[in-house]
Amino acid sequence: MNPKYQKMLKQVQKMQADMAKAQEELANEVVEASAGGGMVSARVTGDLVVQSIKIDPAAIDPDDAEMLEDLVLAAVNEAMRMAQELAQKRMGGLTSGLDLGGLNLPGLGF
Repeated sequence: MNPKYQKMLKQVQKMQADMAKAQEELANEVVEASAGGGMVSARVTGDLVVQSIKIDPAAIDPDDAEMLEDLVLAAVNEAMRMAQELAQKRMGGLTSGLDLGGLNLPGLGF
């Protein structure tokens, strides 16, 4: 095998191992977002699993369920956005500096 391709293969293998490790670490990281001045909060792991939702009893109004629904939706959406941003930061740095000699690999952002 051409030494240039051997080097590229080693780089890709290292990147794959680093990405797998980063994905494992993301599963252990948690972001939290709230809505309604903290009346509703959502916790989401870095691998996009909703871990918990907390609702202040003061936010529960039987005559206005729609408001509570909106607060839950806002908190979960913001927590998911934050978790995706965290994942992009962690995973995006892994491919920087990888020299594949002009190869175009779909899904890797090259």
